[in-house]
Amino acid sequence: MGIFFAIYFEKSVCMKIFLLLTSLLLLSLNAKDTDYSIIINKPFNSQLLAIEQDYDRDITAVGFTEKFNTKTQTSRSYTDPFKYLASINDTDGMQMQLIKLDQGTGKVLLDKSSNLAKFSEAIAITKTPSNGYYIGGNTMDAQVILLKLDANANLIFKKSFGTKNFNSLRNIVQLNDGGVLAVGSSTSSRSIHDPLFETGLGLNDIFLTRFSKDGHKLWSKKYGTQYDDRGIDAVEAFDGSFIVVSTTRYDNYRDVTLMRIGENGNKIWLKHYKEQKSISPKKIIRLRDNNFLLALSEVDEMNKEQIRLIKFDLQKNVILDKKLHTLYPSVLNDIKEYADGGIVGVGYVRDASNTDALVVMLNSELKQLNQAHFGEDNYDRFNAVTILNNSQIACAGIFTHNKSQESNMWIVKLNRDTTFVQKSTKALGIYKMLVKLYAKEIKSKQIKINQDLSIEFIDKRLYFGVSKYKLTKTQKIFLDTFSKKLTSFLHQYQSQVKTLEVNGYTSSEWGKASFEDRYIKNEKLSMKRSFETLDYIFHCQDKKTKVWLTKILKGSGYSYRKKITFSNVENKQKSRRVSLRIILF
Repeated sequence: MGIFFAIYFEKSVCMKIFLLLTSLLLLSLNAKDTDYSIIINKPFNSQLLAIEQDYDRDITAVGFTEKFNTKTQTSRSYTDPFKYLASINDTDGMQMQLIKLDQGTGKVLLDKSSNLAKFSEAIAITKTPSNGYYIGGNTMDAQVILLKLDANANLIFKKSFGTKNFNSLRNIVQLNDGGVLAVGSSTSSRSIHDPLFETGLGLNDIFLTRFSKDGHKLWSKKYGTQYDDRGIDAVEAFDGSFIVVSTTRYDNYRDVTLMRIGENGNKIWLKHYKEQKSISPKKIIRLRDNNFLLALSEVDEMNKEQIRLIKFDLQKNVILDKKLHTLYPSVLNDIKEYADGGIVGVGYVRDASNTDALVVMLNSELKQLNQAHFGEDNYDRFNAVTILNNSQIACAGIFTHNKSQESNMWIVKLNRDTTFVQKSTKALGIYKMLVKLYAKEIKSKQIKINQDLSIEFIDKRLYFGVSKYKLTKTQKIFLDTFSKKLTSFLHQYQSQVKTLEVNGYTSSEWGKASFEDRYIKNEKLSMKRSFETLDYIFHCQDKKTKVWLTKILKGSGYSYRKKITFSNVENKQKSRRVSLRIILF
């Protein structure tokens, strides 16, 4: 398992959080084998682009892999490159890939590549009412492909469609009638004999195709201007019309256009966003109040990508227009809405040398509640997210190992507080029992227990003083009672308990020390805090418990890598702390 980093914040509806950190390289957290972070390695580049939860609660994601024949080929020569590509398209190049994981253990239940003619990449997935899948993608000969699969990923039908020119799919949208709407772009034909040619005069035009649930093409239409227009995403409104988001490129500008069309493809209204800065739409969703939310990337004055969110109604009236300003370039590729109106977004954040996967939690007013980053010191990204039945989220994207040049498929499950879900279903039972066991301490706000089985001491009397690591009398009294309850409980379930971690942390300051000295001195201090706490917990126990604890106790120091920050201001008192985490087999 690779190295991950994440930063957690207490929730407040008034928070506006900037995770501005001096060095992403210093923020690392070892992901445990029990964490639901599944990396699927293939011989060549691969990634996942879309993810859904099945009706049996398992998780399915689609994307593409690269596959090449490494055996010696025949000496037949080709003068036409397209004939050569056709000769290998069943076995080499990009292949559609479907991955299904067990929702509890993370075990791979299905790992299926397409054997279709004209190798292709999968772009989008959506569920059918019968627990199967619609999958949309692109083919080698620049056509768009729509597959309908059953629950075991067996092919029900395949539709290849598009104009005679270059076509590219961006998304497929599940419709209320069981059909789908394909959204993408197509190069302009400039031919009156092309029945799809409507208004496009430029390099590319918006391309929409609607299918019934049986795979019958109901209509295909193109929309555009004299410039370069590309369809990005769409969503169905409650009245059966569609909101389509697209881009128009000309000179050095890229505008965003919202278009409402009727169920038969007729245009109802247009709304343009013309900015001096480049903006790129990423995802549009319909909210539970029947309004819409659009996620965009906008370049600021420093030529840095920033997140922008626009909420609007069916009549194109803007309700909210929010920008999330961050130190590092940040982009949301996908967004989803919780039942209470909260929003989760996933994408990436990057500095000059590293790109990491990004998760952002927002409230219904689009105020940022917390944010977490995941990845190694290479290139990692989340492309898609889905909210699961239990309010956890599943993210799909790219993971790249350190010193590797090849991307891998990656699926992660997180709790709503952005902590890892543990793969074993035992974790939820242990969590519920811990919450019940420590109900008094939780109610009095002495501790906080997270679903990843980490325990935080949040009473201000339990924090450490500046440069201090020796336990105070108050800390010892608390630990005496707390640890005996914990070790007694864990001993009952010792067959499930692999490790009890005691982690020490510091705030970021250290007088006038240099950057290097400040980090090293805080690292030593955090380890001392961890050791003093571990040592006291150990000596509080009876001899039999001590023997068992020698098998599971582990101390770690994190320096200031997980300092507590609110609205870009470090809370130094809360950063000087220890926490515990239970790791299960």
